[in-house]
Amino acid sequence: MPRPIALHRQRTRRPLILLALAATLLLPLAAEARQPEASTDPVASRIAPKVSPHDDRAYRALTLDNGLSVLLVSDPDADKAATSLNVAVGSAQDPDDLAGLAHFLEHMLFLGTETYPAADAYQGYLSRHGGQHNAFTAPRDTNYFFSVEPDALAGALDRFSRFFVNPLFNADRLESERQVVHSEYMARKRDEGRRHNDVLDQLLNPAHPMTGFSVGSRETLADRPAGEPSLRQRVIDFYRAHYGANVMQLAVVAPQPLDELEALVTERFAAIPDRGLSRPVIDTPLALDATLPRAVAMQSLRDHRSVRFLFPVPDPETAYRHKPASYLANLLGHEGEGSLLDVLREAGLADGLSAGVTHGDGRHALFTIDISLTPAGARQLERIQATLFAAIERIREAGLEAWRYDEQAQLAEQEFRFQQHGAPLQDAMRLSINLSRYPLEDVNYAPYRMDGFRPALIGDWLGALRPDNLLRLYSGPEVEGEHTSPWFETPWREVPLDAMRADPLAGLALPAPNPYIAEDLDLLEGQDEGPVQRIDEPGFAFWHMRDDTFDTPRVEWRFSLQHPAAGRDAREAAMARLLAGWLGDSLNEALYPARLAGHGFEAYAHARGITLSFSGWRDRQDRLIDRVLDQLAEGEIEAANVARVSHRLRREWRNAPQESLYRQANRTLTETLIRPQWPTEALLASLEDVDAQALRDFRDAFLGDLHLEAMAVGNQTAEGAIRQAQTVAETLAPQLAETAIPDLVPLQASRNLPPLTPDTARDESLVMRYLQGPDRSLDSQARLALLGRLLETPFYQQLRTEEQLGYVVNAGYRPLLDAPGIGLLVQSPDTDSAIIQSRIDAFLEDFGTHLGQLDDAVLAPYRQAVHDDLLRRDTGLPERMNRLWQALAMDDTAFDQRQRLARRVLAVTPVALRETWPSLRNDAVVHITHDPGDPPSDVMALKDDLPPLPQGDGPQGHSD
Repeated sequence: MPRPIALHRQRTRRPLILLALAATLLLPLAAEARQPEASTDPVASRIAPKVSPHDDRAYRALTLDNGLSVLLVSDPDADKAATSLNVAVGSAQDPDDLAGLAHFLEHMLFLGTETYPAADAYQGYLSRHGGQHNAFTAPRDTNYFFSVEPDALAGALDRFSRFFVNPLFNADRLESERQVVHSEYMARKRDEGRRHNDVLDQLLNPAHPMTGFSVGSRETLADRPAGEPSLRQRVIDFYRAHYGANVMQLAVVAPQPLDELEALVTERFAAIPDRGLSRPVIDTPLALDATLPRAVAMQSLRDHRSVRFLFPVPDPETAYRHKPASYLANLLGHEGEGSLLDVLREAGLADGLSAGVTHGDGRHALFTIDISLTPAGARQLERIQATLFAAIERIREAGLEAWRYDEQAQLAEQEFRFQQHGAPLQDAMRLSINLSRYPLEDVNYAPYRMDGFRPALIGDWLGALRPDNLLRLYSGPEVEGEHTSPWFETPWREVPLDAMRADPLAGLALPAPNPYIAEDLDLLEGQDEGPVQRIDEPGFAFWHMRDDTFDTPRVEWRFSLQHPAAGRDAREAAMARLLAGWLGDSLNEALYPARLAGHGFEAYAHARGITLSFSGWRDRQDRLIDRVLDQLAEGEIEAANVARVSHRLRREWRNAPQESLYRQANRTLTETLIRPQWPTEALLASLEDVDAQALRDFRDAFLGDLHLEAMAVGNQTAEGAIRQAQTVAETLAPQLAETAIPDLVPLQASRNLPPLTPDTARDESLVMRYLQGPDRSLDSQARLALLGRLLETPFYQQLRTEEQLGYVVNAGYRPLLDAPGIGLLVQSPDTDSAIIQSRIDAFLEDFGTHLGQLDDAVLAPYRQAVHDDLLRRDTGLPERMNRLWQALAMDDTAFDQRQRLARRVLAVTPVALRETWPSLRNDAVVHITHDPGDPPSDVMALKDDLPPLPQGDGPQGHSD
């Protein structure tokens, strides 16, 4: 598939929040759009951001006297206020003798300012007011961001703005934060993406500033030799050399009026110094012609084989109005019939492909085709390479056609016309980054803008896709290296490169016109207050909500195909996953045009069966649904498809021990306290003897004994939704009552449960302490949600900032289904689990003392923050559907449980928390620990004796 044309980012800073970032950006000019207020800014102009026809938010762009570029967005419906400040400097500006300095500076800014000297002043304020924050350092940018309750925006901006005015760079915090940076580096050392980049950096131009070590470590950030400026002084020098108002871009998205936002920002950010800076320009070539072509092989820690073909090209940012690289990525990343992936899949050589651009530095970039290989494909790299160049030649000969460009432009324009704003924080981040890249009018439009077919311009990028301009990087577990990459210790070696020894595969063809492009994009008026049950039959329940809230002619569908034996044992669970995987795999080529046209489909297995998920335009969605149902019921199950999907599943399960340690601890917790859940080793063993006939038999048995539950949410009439739902029911013929389907049950942790150890290959230490609530009642959920919020900041501050136990440190509310609980987690590269346990014990003891002194005035803002988070608005149709579908899965057929829980939260008192704490800390605690070399626990044997957690007043739940 084509990948989004993206900036190359190497890391995010903290594990507190993880956000997907849009990779598009903007240049500072003063302007307003869609708002009646008159700007007080004397340099306001008529230039305004182009917005989608259904974006009714008010925009204002201004430049402060110090040169700071600001974009304000007033969204009266926003239930959070968000801010993002982008600094046009990153790891590419690290000095040669201090790798990771830009990243280290980013960490140091959070640790106190002259105005707010306490290290937790910023984070603590946000936690009390329903906020979250993070930052990342990329090669060309450093971005700081937060969201908070709107009424607390002024206080948050007070604290945030001081980072860029009067940071302390506390000398007494220098060593602790250096240890945190080192822990981050150690936590990432086995990440495959970073290992790939570490090897790739050895092949690129060593003089290019993006090929250095960007994270930093104890060694690279060590104290300076005698006679040289200290490390703290170097941090301050870097800050003064690179952080200035005129290389910063600020975006604020909030419900306040524009005039109020402008006053808030001007008052707080006008003091940022104007140091006369400009964004650094990188003239150094990313790759050297004399070193190309070149091929290497590197060792993978995972059971996975891939090959990347990389070609130096101009950065697509230089031609974003016409998108030549996107045009080519669309053709080479296509997955329909006759595509490069289709031909490789049919030959049994590959099971995935993506195309796009990476490592952009503003002038140079790498066009990349990334292919996921089968074992057979790993042995035929030359033939795969020959086939790739045959596909490129076909584009060169017959692929530069205006109708193809126009089709892509039409789809992009449709997406822009009905562009959904995300959460305020996501929008603020996107806009602040956009302020550093593109003209103001394109702040929203840049990702979608396609100004017309320019074959000569496309030819400039296509001309770079040549055999003599190639870097090829193969990755596989069998590789033995002659070299080792310097930072992530990846073995690699040079290999011969000669595509002329192999003939390309036959069958390549360019895509035909897309038959799934929606034509009827009219909005149907009508809004239901909530889902309404339209069909109530013994074997089939259908819920529908007509929704025009988001001004888009889209509909989200879910069909839960439930079978009484779907989670009965590991084999049934594995076969359900295989059937769901086969359905997607067998339709990949046929339905890829639908995905390009904005229609989504996914089949996924769960403990009760398989869910079919559809999303996209209302028009022509029925074609997609009907095609999928026909394939599920009647499609030929071929051996090649089954072998490919089985290989992919087994590879995923074999690689599970290589995942991040904290993720594995979470999986161990879920496998222990939810029934039925099956560990990956049990699923892996159950697929050993499965063939196509076994899957045919399973499909017949599965479809022969179904209960069907469905929901549709979106811009569709009740009549149309009922008609489509009945068509699906006629195909599947469900007959089982809901009572025949077992529930997914949360189990009660026992005092006698021994410490659990995840199945992992990681060499770090970890402790997860899980405090389970006494029952599933709304009262217990409310109390634990509030306790979790109270714990977040002090736990992080004490165990990470003060004691430097590791990079991955967090605490908070962590329910399993509707079973409330609190999770406390520390992952460390060099502190063993016994010491971490003792530190957590000490913290919990101190927290109990603090709880004993808690009064209602202190508790009130936390209470309000949890309440508001529970009632957070949906920011798009998919989010609304997922929330309602989850509510239905928990038997919340009134769809009001979150409102009832929010009311309970407001009623929680300090006395109630003090009453809950002693038993919570001692009665039902799960200890998950790991030190290098520890054998994994047999979770399935341990959970057999655990009873269901009492229900209380909460509904019985299941998961779809």
